[in-house]
Amino acid sequence: MKNDKKGLNTICTHVGELEDKEFKGAVSPLYMSTSYQFEDVAVKRYPRYFNTPNQEALCKKLAALEHAEAALIFGSGMAAISTALMTFLQAGDHVVLQQTIYGGTYHFAVSQFERFGIEYSFTTGWEVEDFEKEIKPNTKVLYLETPSNPLLTITDVKGVADLAKKKGILSMIDNTFASPVNQNPIDLGVDVVVHSATKYMGGHSDICAGVVAASQTHMDQVWQTGICFGGSLSDYTVWLLERSLKTMVIRVKAQNENAMKMATYLNQNKDVDNVYYPGLESHPGHELAKSQMSGFGGMLSFELTPEIDASLFFKELKLIKPSMSLAGIESTMLSPTQTSHALMSPEDRAKQGIKDSLIRFSLGIEETEDLIADIEQAIAKVKSITVTA
Repeated sequence: MKNDKKGLNTICTHVGELEDKEFKGAVSPLYMSTSYQFEDVAVKRYPRYFNTPNQEALCKKLAALEHAEAALIFGSGMAAISTALMTFLQAGDHVVLQQTIYGGTYHFAVSQFERFGIEYSFTTGWEVEDFEKEIKPNTKVLYLETPSNPLLTITDVKGVADLAKKKGILSMIDNTFASPVNQNPIDLGVDVVVHSATKYMGGHSDICAGVVAASQTHMDQVWQTGICFGGSLSDYTVWLLERSLKTMVIRVKAQNENAMKMATYLNQNKDVDNVYYPGLESHPGHELAKSQMSGFGGMLSFELTPEIDASLFFKELKLIKPSMSLAGIESTMLSPTQTSHALMSPEDRAKQGIKDSLIRFSLGIEETEDLIADIEQAIAKVKSITVTA
């Protein structure tokens, strides 16, 4: 089934679905086999080759969502990111990475690239000029992430993509925080899009997966690397992810709305120092986000005032879960310094502006009145504990 300018909900529900030809069921059948016939068949199927019936069908849906010619599904976001980067980089090459990126991507670069003879530079900011300053004659990839994890910085996607094209360099973006609902980087000129599908695509905190989407030519190259690295996804998880994608648009739009309400509330709260959310007019990237995103996303970060101990605050939450990962239907909070960016040194976190007091807030689909009540009771409890102490 082709995209043909169908709506997002229609793509999520129908593109790439498998027909149950025997029993005419409403959902895609699940093919659990890891062994398929090799004689007298058009396709020799094997899970590590990303071409089992369920894998193949889901990849069509993912490509349609990102307006790409092709896509592949991987066992985790980092499997997708590392496979994509290692596809287009080799010994002697150089890659420019945005300063503010997911901690796992940062750790992969600083712990692995040198072993393979790959040079890398981090930008000092997230403007197009910051990328251009780091380009060398051997630069092969510009890597960006917007909105970024965890400070929600906004990078000019088209500007960086145009710069890459001008210099004959490949552009690659982590589109996890935005999701295909809020941002389509390929439409803005980006070559390769990666996702942690664990997040908004899965959306129920029960799936670990990753996605790479691009032109067929680029995906053929990613496939060649991927079959060697072996980061494929089990068909049962593929089936679960296809099920989850059917409601992605509905979920993400509800999370967008909740994040806007909560960012506005926190921004007016006397117990909060700073709020980072591109939907706020006070955010330095607000106008740029409006121009390249159709929604501001369900993620925000904030810092409590110094007299409120963040670790005590986490312990007093009753409804919001102090939990790792993000983008589930339940609201969660975490400390980036203890989780997503724990592998970074304190000095490198400081360079990015990630303070120990920073709290990353992933909005679920609950009523915001209940979330506000939970935050206020937790703050009140911490204050009472502090006074008593």
